[in-house]
Amino acid sequence: MATIFEKIVKGELPADIVYQDDQVTAFRDIRPAAPTHILIVPNKPIPTVNDVQPEDEPLLGHMIYVAKRLAEKEGIAKDGYRLIINCNQHGGQEVYHLHLHLIGGRPLGPMVVRK
Repeated sequence: MATIFEKIVKGELPADIVYQDDQVTAFRDIRPAAPTHILIVPNKPIPTVNDVQPEDEPLLGHMIYVAKRLAEKEGIAKDGYRLIINCNQHGGQEVYHLHLHLIGGRPLGPMVVRK
């Protein structure tokens, strides 16, 4: 069964796509955590980081390179931004299609609140 991200990549569901090539699709998060919140997803469905294979290494590097370019385009590169990949339930993953969050545009504070 296709995930919501697979449907966005294929153009079956609407999204505010800011970048797409033969490897990745990037679109604005519908529940942004900051002024800039873009999801970068591989066009190839990979459920979690735990499912990454050795042949996926170039794809993952491309995702980070696209994040860098989008941060520059969004005007957040100089002040800084955060890249996040969640994995499984305890990591906060909600859609089981690997995705990289590009978040910035304001001070983000500590990454994890210590308890």
